[in-house]
Amino acid sequence: MMEVETNPTGNYFVANYPPFSYWSADAADTALNRLHAAGDSNQPLGLYIHLPFCRKRCHFCYFRVYTEKSSSEISDYIRALGNELAHYASLPYMANRRLKYIYFGGGTPSYLGTGQLRELFAELQSHLPWDGVEEVTFECEPGTLHEQKLAAIKAMGVTRLSLGIENFDDQILQANNRAHLSRHIYSAFAAARKVGFPQINIDLIAGMVGETDANWRDNIAKVLQLAPDSVTIYQMEVPFNTALYRQLQNEGKPTSPPADWPSKRRWQAEAFAALAEAGYQTSSAYTVVKTKDKAHFVYRDSLWRGGDLIGLGVSAFGHLNGAHIQNEKDIGNYQRRVFTGELPISRAYLATVEERLIREMILQLKTGSVDSGYFQRKFGHNILEKFAKPFDELMKEDLLLINEHQVELTANGLLRVDGFLQRFFLAQHGGPGT
Repeated sequence: MMEVETNPTGNYFVANYPPFSYWSADAADTALNRLHAAGDSNQPLGLYIHLPFCRKRCHFCYFRVYTEKSSSEISDYIRALGNELAHYASLPYMANRRLKYIYFGGGTPSYLGTGQLRELFAELQSHLPWDGVEEVTFECEPGTLHEQKLAAIKAMGVTRLSLGIENFDDQILQANNRAHLSRHIYSAFAAARKVGFPQINIDLIAGMVGETDANWRDNIAKVLQLAPDSVTIYQMEVPFNTALYRQLQNEGKPTSPPADWPSKRRWQAEAFAALAEAGYQTSSAYTVVKTKDKAHFVYRDSLWRGGDLIGLGVSAFGHLNGAHIQNEKDIGNYQRRVFTGELPISRAYLATVEERLIREMILQLKTGSVDSGYFQRKFGHNILEKFAKPFDELMKEDLLLINEHQVELTANGLLRVDGFLQRFFLAQHGGPGT
């Protein structure tokens, strides 16, 4: 945790295990070969679609996005997504499988026009049936939305709309190169409520450039006024491949640098406390929900329990039959391979049973608790014994508690979770080993 405290730059969010730096091109063919075996029809199957188009690139963005693609180029990309999914659907591993969850991420999925979205949905639905889908999540930038587009998105089957608000202050939005302004937030949210989405999620980022105590309190007050179904709050990071990182390196300390880690944790804690007082309940280290019975996260929970995920699109990530997969990172190479009949896998990692156990455990810790019985039944290991040392250390640091078979993070542990998960890594992945 000390490294996180003292280094303002870098990416500390733990999204997978083993870390991406250990994935390789050498494993891509073997990962593909695994898809020629029959799949488990009881294993949840999801679909992630990466739409890498944005009006602007945020200064803190490290995703694969493009800001100047034409309508015809987007149509070509939609056709490529369809070709890629058709290839997956033809593999033995997908035989008799039904999709359970779908996630449209980016970039900005709502950047596409209504006609393009209809084309995209029709293309995808022609290759794998959607009749068993429980959840369809769609990420949005408020400035790209209007009531007619939202009505079309809902009619296409989207069940959770995720609004990337990040902050309500126009000056802070502009300082971070966000494309929308506060007026877009209110008009988009009102239209989404009018259309009647089952779940509307709001994203905020604690510690953006220009953030202050007063502004953060104002953000939370405005969230409470809107009363979304769920709220996700991330602590601002400055990864090395961002415009903000380059600014910090080339220009020194700006007038309003990103907040330090103690401030970001304090702001997130204050927000969750205010939301809890208003009746929201903790869903993960980043998310609270108004009503747990109505606000579900099938995508997150299935993936964090080893579910299969087809990742479509440039640079997209997938997880199939125990193999981690990432697509080509360049849109030209991605489309060339897809249109010549290949799956565009650029690198992969073939996880061992022990690595799969660690992956599921550290990801499930982000929900605030894990059940040791789950891992005993699935992997045949008692995690309380296997990870006795790090669990003991974290208990002494007041970051978690153990109650019989249940491991529960404290409030402080939830705020710091990404900073201590490396303690469970194997030695070859930068951890202490087990």
